[in-house]
Amino acid sequence: MNEKSTGLGYIYGIFIVLAFWQVASALVNLPIIPSPGVVLENLISVFVPKIAIHGLYSLGRIVAGVFLAVLIGIPLGLCMGYFARWDRALSPVVYLTYPIPKIALLPVIMLLFGLGEMAKVLMIFLIIVFQVIVAVRDGVKSIPKETYYPLYSLGAGVADIFREILIPASLPKFLTSLRVAMATAISVLFFTETFGTQYGMGYFIMDAWMRVNYLEMYSGIVVLSIIGLILFSTIDYIEKKTCYW
Repeated sequence: MNEKSTGLGYIYGIFIVLAFWQVASALVNLPIIPSPGVVLENLISVFVPKIAIHGLYSLGRIVAGVFLAVLIGIPLGLCMGYFARWDRALSPVVYLTYPIPKIALLPVIMLLFGLGEMAKVLMIFLIIVFQVIVAVRDGVKSIPKETYYPLYSLGAGVADIFREILIPASLPKFLTSLRVAMATAISVLFFTETFGTQYGMGYFIMDAWMRVNYLEMYSGIVVLSIIGLILFSTIDYIEKKTCYW
């Protein structure tokens, strides 16, 4: 899919969402569902003075959590996939902790790390890191053994194997896992931003709801959706550039 087709797809998707939104607004005909035109007009007027700072805080927390998950998850996944001993030692730990709903750990995280930025970043990290580990490990395990033989015969070391085979082969599954985990991470971030902070899209949306300011509430939801679109589009761009084969 070329860039023009991708752009048209986004425009088509936005048009469909706005059309359903407009129909729902007309059918309900109550302030709880304002029309998209009114919301977009309000968003333009309040974005810089009110919403931008909240969006930057949320985006920064997501980027920090993803960075930590990638920094730790990829090396662990590569080692578990390539070295059988690593897999035998760490797989039981991953399988025991991975199924735990991460939102259930929020009280523990807040007790240990407080209500500040660290707790919010750690929640995103915990959501993403296990999916990264499992996806990368499975990606490495799916590589046929014959793939390694040419490099072995040339005297390649472990670093060469990782660089030339393991990392490129595991990239597609890694990016897919990151794409799947991102939606959950944004949802949990919204929840965590209602505790112990005055910045973030979760705080902004819930504050607007409590003040019965539906225009600002929907404006915040639109911005949160745009943040998600930016993140998913970034992953698609990275996939296109790194997995072009």
